Amino acid sequence: MSRPEDTLPPDLFYNDVESRKYTTSSRIRSIQASMTNRALELLDLTEPSFILDLGCGSGLSGEILTSTDEADGGPHTWVGMDISSSMLSEALQRDVEGDMLLADIGQGVPFRPGSFDAAISISAIQWLCNAESSSDEDSADRRLKRFFDGLYASLRRGGKAVCQFYPKNNAQRNMISSAAVKAGFGAGILEDDPETKNVKLYLVLTVGGGDITGTVSGMHDVDVMDARRKEKQRKGGPPEKQKGSKAYIMRKKAQMEAKGRVVKHDSKYTGRKRKTAF
Repeated sequence: MSRPEDTLPPDLFYNDVESRKYTTSSRIRSIQASMTNRALELLDLTEPSFILDLGCGSGLSGEILTSTDEADGGPHTWVGMDISSSMLSEALQRDVEGDMLLADIGQGVPFRPGSFDAAISISAIQWLCNAESSSDEDSADRRLKRFFDGLYASLRRGGKAVCQFYPKNNAQRNMISSAAVKAGFGAGILEDDPETKNVKLYLVLTVGGGDITGTVSGMHDVDVMDARRKEKQRKGGPPEKQKGSKAYIMRKKAQMEAKGRVVKHDSKYTGRKRKTAF
């Protein structure tokens, strides 16, 4: 069975007929509700928040955001983005409560920095892996970069995002997660129902002060990818391997002397950090 994103771009695939079919299907509504509630569980919001819904479609997820009980941190206020005018028309006819924007998330996330507390995306970001044209600007890599760079900027420091997606294969999965990490996110992929045909993947992202390992602590089947943590571990090695340290300088000088090079004599200033001039 072919995947929708392999047939047409999303704005063409989700025409009036497909949008209506998607919105009125009891099966799809049930699956969408389940995945949205799972995304909210992973966000772990403790108070009403301002949420960005990426690929909001006809507002099925948005309805859940605005109906979340106080006990679960809601109700939330949301803004949605979607590339399909037909989907947004369905949302308007259903009189959903969120504000919506007709826009392609592959062209970026056009909001002021730090505007949102959190973001969700249900079954949308895999569409970004399909290039819209043969132009380099519309390649999958560039579209993913614009999306994650914009999403990172739009979230406040300490904010989180959860993106449920259906990668075609491991190459797409890695392409998406790598783009998120390159944008600066702490990232982890959670698998629900692994090793089954109903497996669902959730890309859990944190900005700045957030730590992804805390977000997914105690959860099984989580693959954590945090570039900042790896860099910190790399820099925190033995003193003789920390560039700029006295031990590192002494080791390098010894190596050069062993090769017959002339090096400066050691002094009390060797390896000492200098104060900034201004």
